[in-house]
Amino acid sequence: MQGVEKCYETIDLNTEGHCYAVVVARFNDHITQKLLDGALDGLKECGVKDESIHVSWVPGAFELPLVAKKLAESKNFDAVICLGAVIRGETAHFDFVAAEAASGILQASLATDVPVLFSVLTTENLSQAQERAGAKEANNGYSGALSAIEMVNLLKNL
Repeated sequence: MQGVEKCYETIDLNTEGHCYAVVVARFNDHITQKLLDGALDGLKECGVKDESIHVSWVPGAFELPLVAKKLAESKNFDAVICLGAVIRGETAHFDFVAAEAASGILQASLATDVPVLFSVLTTENLSQAQERAGAKEANNGYSGALSAIEMVNLLKNL
């Protein structure tokens, strides 16, 4: 995806002195582990050291906002990246979990003035989730990490 690489060439991806938290939902871990791998790849490719990355696992996407808010409130992290996979089923459960996870993650960011990234897949089926947890730029975790870095630098320069 050369277009994505070109797009990020003009964005400040400096990570010096920055710390990042990643919150990952265990539910659908066959997908979320790939998202985590992508996020870690993105952070490390931009120069973030292992000791500047904290990973927390939660039961599911619904639990992401609370832990993200606590991590953001700690002021130990410049950004928090939330990873999850909510795949539509035969009940309305999908709608509630996806909406509340998104709303809670937004509220965590607004309440703390720390970028809290929504890298939660909300897909119609497993195939779509697998596509969005693919390699490099096709991985929503990877793009979430780059977005986190971008937001940290953008906010520092405002």
